[in-house]
Amino acid sequence: MLSAGDFRKGITFEMDGSVYTIVEFQHVKPGKGAAFVRTKIRNILTGAVTEQSFNPSEKFPRAHIETKEMQYLYSDGDLYYFMDLDSFDQIPLNYHQVEDAMMYLRENDNATIRFFKGEAFSVTAPNFVELKVTKTEPGVKGDTATGAVKPATVETGATISVPLFVNEGDVIRIDTRSNEYMERV
Repeated sequence: MLSAGDFRKGITFEMDGSVYTIVEFQHVKPGKGAAFVRTKIRNILTGAVTEQSFNPSEKFPRAHIETKEMQYLYSDGDLYYFMDLDSFDQIPLNYHQVEDAMMYLRENDNATIRFFKGEAFSVTAPNFVELKVTKTEPGVKGDTATGAVKPATVETGATISVPLFVNEGDVIRIDTRSNEYMERV
C-alpha cells in the first residue's frame, strides 16, 4: 500500500478501478486546517489528466508496471509499430501513447515501453540521443560572449535550443528528459 503522503512524480497507483501515474505533486501545509497533497494525475489507459487533492493518510495499492526494451520499426498513419527484441512480436501503439518519445526516436532505435496487465501505455526514449541537425540559422560572429542560443531542428523534427556555433549537418547529443542540448558529437 502507498500513502498519499509518499506520492512522487512517476509513481503509479490504483484508484477507483483505474491506474494513475503522478505527473505533478505538491505537499501543502496551510496555516489553518489539515495538510493535504495537491496532484495532477494521468489515467494511464485513457491519457486523461486531472487535478485532485488527497489527505496524506489516504492509502492506495501500488500498480505493478512492467518495462520492456523494444525497437521502433515504422509508423503507418496514426499507428507506431514496435518490436520485442526477444520474441520478435510486433505491437502497434497509437499517438497518445508515444507522443513524448517520438521527438527523439528514429526507425530502428530502441525505446522503453511500460505495460500494465499486458497493455502498453507509455513509451520512453533513451535518456541521451545523438541526432543530426537538419535546419538552423548560421551563428553571427561576435555574439558568443553572451552564451546566446538559437533554435535548431533535428532529423526527427524536434526543435532544440543550441549554442550559436552549432551548424546544419552537426550531430548533437540531447538529454531527452529535459529537451536540452548537451554537446556536439
